[in-house]
Parts: sequence; structure tokens; C-alpha cells
Amino acid sequence: MNVKFPYSFDSTGHTAQTDLPGHINDMIEEILLTAPGERVNRPTFGCGVMQLIFAGNSDSLAAAQQQVIQSSLVQWLSDLIQVNAVYVAAEDATLQIDITYTIIQTQQQQSSQFVYGSGQ
Repeated sequence: MNVKFPYSFDSTGHTAQTDLPGHINDMIEEILLTAPGERVNRPTFGCGVMQLIFAGNSDSLAAAQQQVIQSSLVQWLSDLIQVNAVYVAAEDATLQIDITYTIIQTQQQQSSQFVYGSGQ
């Protein structure tokens, strides 16, 4: 069962579900938004993108975050996806994250884009 993130109910009152690509996209966003240490039983889960809101936005910070994101995705989703590329761009008060990956089960290439910061 592919549970929709964030958790919600469908029109029949059951747990909302999504397809496999949608579920994987939801899991990627969950990894991006979770800070390491936030989960009690999985202290290394996540990459803490939201912590960057209060950090100075720079190209070097974006490059470091690119490595953290890629390693987190490989660590937590390597059984579902193969990460092809992660691109992080810091522009003004906005952090743009582009992730290209292949779903292992279907060999379908997907790409997801996430934008965080005041320029949303």
C-alpha cells in the first residue's frame, strides 16, 4: 500500500493512497524536510534542508547540501530508486532542488523539483 504524504483520508474515509511514482516523490520530500536527529528510532534519517532557511545562502552551501541530499537518498531509498543526479541551486532566499532518478521496479526515469525559501 502506497500511503499518501502527508497523511490524509480519501473521500470514502479510508487512508489516502497514491501510485508508486507519487509515493516515491512523497518519500523523497519527507527525507528532504526531516532533520537528522528528529526521529527517535532513526537518528540519521533525513538531510535537514529546512535548517538552511536560517543559514546564509551561497553556492558552497548548495554544493555541500547536494552531497548530503544524494547520500541520504541512496541510504534510505536505494531499494526503490537509483539516483541519477541531484542539482541544488541557491538564488537569493530560495533553495531549488532538482532530483533525477530511476524507479528500480519499473525502470522508469522520473524527476522531482522542490523549491524552499521565501521565493516560493
